[in-house]
This record gives sequence, C-alpha cells and structure tokens, in this order.
Amino acid sequence: MTLFKLFISAFLIDNVVLMRFLALCPFIGMSTDEDKSIGMGLAVTFVTVLATCVTWPLFHFALRPLGLEFLQILVFILVIAALVQLVEFYLKKTAPALYGAMGIYLALITTNCAILAVTFDNISKQFTFVESVVYALGVALGFLLSLLLMAGIRGRLRTSPLPPFLKGTPILFVTAALLSMAFMGFSGLVK
Repeated sequence: MTLFKLFISAFLIDNVVLMRFLALCPFIGMSTDEDKSIGMGLAVTFVTVLATCVTWPLFHFALRPLGLEFLQILVFILVIAALVQLVEFYLKKTAPALYGAMGIYLALITTNCAILAVTFDNISKQFTFVESVVYALGVALGFLLSLLLMAGIRGRLRTSPLPPFLKGTPILFVTAALLSMAFMGFSGLVK
C-alpha cells in the first residue's frame, strides 16, 4: 500500500471516531465550537505522531529484542502520558485560554483510546517506521476532521428547532450516527 493510500485510509475510510468509534468522549466533549475542536485536534495530532515516533522504535529495538513484549501496554501508556504532560505545559504557558477551555479533556488525552490504538495498530499491522508515522498522522487528522464536522453541526443545532426529547446529548448521538453512515460511503475509495 502506498503512503498516500495509507493516509487516506486512516483519515477517511477507517476514521477513528466515525468508523471505529474510538475517542467518543473528547469527540462529544470538545466539539462544542470550532476553536476548541482545533485546539484538541492539534494536541491529539501532536501526541499521536510523537507517540508513534517514540513507541515504534521502543518496541522494535528494546521490548522485542529483550522479550518484553508483554510490557507493551504499560510502556506505551507511560510514553503517551509523558507526551501529554509536555502538551499541557506548553499550552499552559502559550495559550492559557485554550488550556482553560480544554479543562479535563486535556488530561484525558492520556487515556484517549485512539492514540493507544494507533500505537498498537502500528505494531500489529507490521508497518515500517515511515508507514507508522503516516498512519498516525492520518488517524489524528481524521480525528480533527471529525471534531470540526461535529462542531459545525452543533453550531447549526443551537439555532434549530428541535423536539424537547432530542435536545442535548440525544441529538449529538443521532448526528454522530448520521455522520458515521456518511463516512461509510468512503469504504470503497482505496483498494
């Protein structure tokens, strides 16, 4: 598979939120407006790509040769947690408003199952280092795309007349389901 096909597959066809249903908590929590969505999406992109750049060589050059593959989950979570701390320190210093707006969701990047899934996918799918980075970038930007789509739709929903039983969370999940069905249309894009 070429790198472009790998990227498109991770970005659209196997979208981490809308097709694999991972990272739903930050998807719902941080898609209230476009600015928060962009901030969270870029933070997740940074952590995902950097986590891939650290975990891939760590697995292939340390864990596997030493027969410590069983520590993969623990080591990968520790790496992701350390990277999230770097993002947290950076945002606190450079963008305090975004840091405050992200609140608990910034710390939740540590347990974001999408990031952990990417690191596991890179190993299980036996990607090379470059393929792993391209895949991680595609998944992370697919997450950002999902956030932006939901943020745009939520902006429209605020002014739309809705039946009372659909207001709030119910309409968000209905919307997410409809977006997911729309993304199923990309399934034949790359062969």
